[in-house]
Amino acid sequence: MRRSLPNFAAILAVLTVAFVLFAAKLTNGASRATDGPVGAPSFDAQVANGATEDTAVFAGGCFWGVEAVYDHVKGVKRVISGYAGGDVANPSYEQVSTGDTGHAESVEVIYDPSQVSYGKLLQIFFSVVHDPTQLNRQGPDHGTQYRSAIFYANAQQQQVAESYIKQLTTAKTFSRPIVTQVAKLHGFYAAEAYHQNYLAQHPNQLYIVINDQPKVANLKKQFSDIYRN
Repeated sequence: MRRSLPNFAAILAVLTVAFVLFAAKLTNGASRATDGPVGAPSFDAQVANGATEDTAVFAGGCFWGVEAVYDHVKGVKRVISGYAGGDVANPSYEQVSTGDTGHAESVEVIYDPSQVSYGKLLQIFFSVVHDPTQLNRQGPDHGTQYRSAIFYANAQQQQVAESYIKQLTTAKTFSRPIVTQVAKLHGFYAAEAYHQNYLAQHPNQLYIVINDQPKVANLKKQFSDIYRN
Protein backbone atom coordinates (compact mmCIF):
# COMPACT_ATOMS: atom_id res chain seq x y z
CA MET A 1 0.00 0.00 0.00
CA ARG A 2 1.18 3.53 -0.68
CA ARG A 3 1.54 5.42 2.59
CA SER A 4 2.03 8.98 1.34
CA LEU A 5 -1.24 10.77 1.98
CA PRO A 6 -2.64 13.99 0.45
CA ASN A 7 -3.29 16.79 2.94
CA PHE A 8 -7.01 17.00 2.22
CA ALA A 9 -7.45 13.42 3.41
CA ALA A 10 -5.61 13.93 6.69
CA ILE A 11 -8.56 13.79 9.07
CA LEU A 12 -10.10 10.78 7.39
CA ALA A 13 -6.72 9.06 7.29
CA VAL A 14 -5.95 9.45 10.99
CA LEU A 15 -9.39 8.12 11.93
CA THR A 16 -9.01 5.18 9.57
CA VAL A 17 -5.51 4.26 10.72
CA ALA A 18 -6.46 4.65 14.37
CA PHE A 19 -9.42 2.34 13.85
CA VAL A 20 -7.25 -0.25 12.09
CA LEU A 21 -4.68 -0.19 14.90
CA PHE A 22 -7.39 -0.43 17.54
CA ALA A 23 -9.06 -3.33 15.74
CA ALA A 24 -5.74 -5.12 15.36
CA LYS A 25 -5.07 -4.75 19.09
CA LEU A 26 -8.47 -6.19 19.92
CA THR A 27 -7.93 -9.09 17.55
CA ASN A 28 -4.37 -10.00 18.49
CA GLY A 29 -3.98 -8.76 22.05
CA ALA A 30 -0.70 -7.55 23.49
CA SER A 31 2.21 -9.80 22.52
CA ARG A 32 4.18 -8.90 25.66
CA ALA A 33 3.06 -8.29 29.21
CA THR A 34 5.65 -5.56 29.73
CA ASP A 35 6.63 -2.52 27.70
CA GLY A 36 10.29 -2.80 28.72
CA PRO A 37 13.07 -4.24 26.54
CA VAL A 38 13.30 -7.97 25.98
CA GLY A 39 16.23 -9.74 27.58
CA ALA A 40 19.65 -9.29 25.99
CA PRO A 41 20.98 -12.21 23.93
CA SER A 42 23.11 -14.64 25.91
CA PHE A 43 25.19 -15.31 22.81
CA ASP A 44 26.57 -12.47 20.70
CA ALA A 45 28.82 -11.98 17.69
CA GLN A 46 32.55 -11.77 18.23
CA VAL A 47 34.25 -8.57 17.09
CA ALA A 48 37.23 -9.03 14.80
CA ASN A 49 40.38 -7.25 15.92
CA GLY A 50 40.48 -3.75 14.49
CA ALA A 51 37.01 -3.99 12.94
CA THR A 52 35.32 -0.60 12.75
CA GLU A 53 32.41 -1.42 10.45
CA ASP A 54 29.91 -4.22 9.95
CA THR A 55 26.50 -4.55 8.33
CA ALA A 56 23.16 -5.98 9.44
CA VAL A 57 19.93 -6.25 7.44
CA PHE A 58 16.51 -6.37 9.09
CA ALA A 59 12.88 -6.27 7.96
CA GLY A 60 10.13 -5.30 10.37
CA GLY A 61 7.25 -3.67 8.53
CA CYS A 62 7.45 -0.26 6.88
CA PHE A 63 11.11 0.66 6.52
CA TRP A 64 10.48 4.30 7.47
CA GLY A 65 10.13 3.48 11.15
CA VAL A 66 12.80 0.78 11.23
CA GLU A 67 15.31 3.17 9.68
CA ALA A 68 14.37 5.93 12.12
CA VAL A 69 14.95 3.70 15.15
CA TYR A 70 18.43 2.61 14.13
CA ASP A 71 19.34 6.15 13.10
CA HIS A 72 19.10 7.02 16.80
CA VAL A 73 21.40 4.25 18.04
CA LYS A 74 24.92 5.14 19.12
CA GLY A 75 27.49 3.27 17.10
CA VAL A 76 25.32 3.14 13.99
CA LYS A 77 27.03 5.00 11.16
CA ARG A 78 24.19 5.07 8.64
CA VAL A 79 20.96 3.30 7.78
CA ILE A 80 19.60 2.69 4.29
CA SER A 81 16.01 1.78 3.48
CA GLY A 82 15.65 -0.81 0.77
CA TYR A 83 14.51 -4.25 -0.30
CA ALA A 84 15.79 -7.77 0.46
CA GLY A 85 14.66 -11.36 0.39
CA GLY A 86 13.30 -11.55 -3.14
CA ASP A 87 14.34 -12.64 -6.59
CA VAL A 88 13.92 -9.41 -8.56
CA ALA A 89 17.07 -7.34 -9.09
CA ASN A 90 16.83 -3.59 -8.45
CA PRO A 91 13.08 -3.62 -7.73
CA SER A 92 11.02 -0.47 -7.55
CA TYR A 93 8.77 0.47 -4.65
CA GLU A 94 5.75 -0.11 -6.85
CA GLN A 95 6.93 -3.63 -7.69
CA VAL A 96 7.65 -4.54 -4.08
CA SER A 97 4.29 -3.14 -2.99
CA THR A 98 2.48 -5.74 -5.08
CA GLY A 99 3.85 -8.46 -2.82
CA ASP A 100 4.89 -10.49 -5.88
CA THR A 101 8.68 -9.91 -5.85
CA GLY A 102 9.43 -11.85 -2.68
CA HIS A 103 11.19 -8.81 -1.29
CA ALA A 104 10.50 -7.29 2.11
CA GLU A 105 10.89 -3.63 2.98
CA SER A 106 14.21 -3.78 4.82
CA VAL A 107 16.99 -1.65 6.23
CA GLU A 108 20.73 -2.01 5.95
CA VAL A 109 22.39 -0.96 9.19
CA ILE A 110 26.06 -0.05 8.93
CA TYR A 111 27.53 0.08 12.42
CA ASP A 112 30.73 0.10 14.44
CA PRO A 113 30.85 -3.28 16.24
CA SER A 114 33.21 -1.85 18.85
CA GLN A 115 30.43 0.51 19.96
CA VAL A 116 27.26 -1.53 19.45
CA SER A 117 27.07 -5.28 18.94
CA TYR A 118 25.00 -7.31 16.51
CA GLY A 119 23.20 -8.80 19.50
CA LYS A 120 22.28 -5.35 20.80
CA LEU A 121 20.85 -4.46 17.38
CA LEU A 122 18.76 -7.63 17.58
CA GLN A 123 17.59 -6.76 21.09
CA ILE A 124 16.37 -3.41 19.76
CA PHE A 125 14.77 -5.19 16.80
CA PHE A 126 12.68 -7.41 19.09
CA SER A 127 12.00 -4.71 21.71
CA VAL A 128 10.95 -1.55 19.88
CA VAL A 129 11.25 -1.94 16.10
CA HIS A 130 8.20 -4.15 15.56
CA ASP A 131 6.04 -7.00 16.84
CA PRO A 132 7.79 -10.24 15.79
CA THR A 133 4.63 -12.29 16.35
CA GLN A 134 2.69 -10.67 13.51
CA LEU A 135 2.82 -12.73 10.33
CA ASN A 136 3.21 -10.76 7.09
CA ARG A 137 2.00 -7.52 8.61
CA GLN A 138 2.82 -4.68 10.97
CA GLY A 139 0.09 -2.34 12.17
CA PRO A 140 -1.97 -1.17 9.19
CA ASP A 141 0.41 -2.64 6.60
CA HIS A 142 -0.34 -6.11 5.23
CA GLY A 143 1.54 -8.41 2.87
CA THR A 144 4.73 -10.46 2.69
CA GLN A 145 6.64 -7.26 1.91
CA TYR A 146 6.01 -6.25 5.54
CA ARG A 147 7.16 -9.52 7.09
CA SER A 148 9.50 -9.84 10.03
CA ALA A 149 12.92 -11.05 8.88
CA ILE A 150 16.60 -11.13 9.76
CA PHE A 151 18.83 -11.48 6.71
CA TYR A 152 22.20 -12.81 7.82
CA ALA A 153 25.42 -12.12 5.95
CA ASN A 154 27.48 -14.91 7.51
CA ALA A 155 27.28 -17.99 9.70
CA GLN A 156 27.97 -16.03 12.88
CA GLN A 157 25.02 -13.69 12.34
CA GLN A 158 22.82 -16.70 11.59
CA GLN A 159 23.90 -18.41 14.80
CA VAL A 160 23.32 -15.33 16.93
CA ALA A 161 19.87 -14.69 15.42
CA GLU A 162 18.65 -18.28 15.70
CA SER A 163 20.05 -18.64 19.22
CA TYR A 164 18.33 -15.43 20.31
CA ILE A 165 14.95 -16.43 18.91
CA LYS A 166 15.27 -19.76 20.73
CA GLN A 167 16.19 -17.90 23.93
CA LEU A 168 13.17 -15.58 23.69
CA THR A 169 10.89 -18.50 22.86
CA THR A 170 12.11 -20.59 25.81
CA ALA A 171 11.65 -17.62 28.14
CA LYS A 172 8.10 -17.14 26.79
CA THR A 173 8.89 -13.48 26.25
CA PHE A 174 5.97 -13.15 23.87
CA SER A 175 2.49 -14.54 24.35
CA ARG A 176 2.38 -15.70 20.75
CA PRO A 177 4.99 -17.54 18.64
CA ILE A 178 7.78 -15.51 17.05
CA VAL A 179 7.35 -15.67 13.27
CA THR A 180 10.55 -13.85 12.32
CA GLN A 181 12.21 -15.36 9.27
CA VAL A 182 15.96 -15.97 9.48
CA ALA A 183 17.29 -16.15 5.93
CA LYS A 184 20.56 -15.76 4.08
CA LEU A 185 21.09 -12.35 2.51
CA HIS A 186 21.35 -12.72 -1.26
CA GLY A 187 21.30 -9.02 -2.01
CA PHE A 188 20.15 -5.68 -0.70
CA TYR A 189 18.75 -3.00 -3.00
CA ALA A 190 18.49 0.59 -1.81
CA ALA A 191 15.04 2.11 -2.10
CA GLU A 192 14.26 5.30 -3.97
CA ALA A 193 15.75 8.54 -2.67
CA TYR A 194 12.45 9.85 -1.34
CA HIS A 195 12.22 6.91 1.09
CA GLN A 196 15.58 7.67 2.71
CA ASN A 197 15.59 9.46 6.07
CA TYR A 198 11.81 9.69 5.68
CA LEU A 199 10.81 10.28 9.29
CA ALA A 200 13.26 13.15 9.72
CA GLN A 201 11.90 14.79 6.58
CA HIS A 202 8.22 14.20 7.38
CA PRO A 203 7.96 14.17 11.19
CA ASN A 204 4.38 15.44 11.21
CA GLN A 205 2.92 13.11 8.60
CA LEU A 206 0.06 11.24 10.23
CA TYR A 207 1.33 7.79 9.37
CA ILE A 208 4.68 8.70 10.94
CA VAL A 209 3.10 10.25 14.04
CA ILE A 210 0.88 7.24 14.68
CA ASN A 211 3.14 4.35 13.72
CA ASP A 212 6.78 5.42 13.83
CA GLN A 213 7.34 8.28 16.27
CA PRO A 214 6.31 6.00 19.17
CA LYS A 215 9.05 3.53 18.18
CA VAL A 216 11.73 6.20 18.45
CA ALA A 217 10.24 7.34 21.77
CA ASN A 218 10.36 3.75 23.06
CA LEU A 219 13.98 3.45 22.00
CA LYS A 220 14.83 6.55 24.03
CA LYS A 221 12.91 5.20 27.01
CA GLN A 222 14.12 1.60 26.94
CA PHE A 223 17.68 2.09 25.66
CA SER A 224 18.61 5.49 27.02
CA ASP A 225 22.26 4.45 27.40
CA ILE A 226 22.73 4.08 23.64
CA TYR A 227 20.11 6.54 22.38
CA ARG A 228 21.32 9.61 20.48
CA ASN A 229 19.36 12.59 19.25
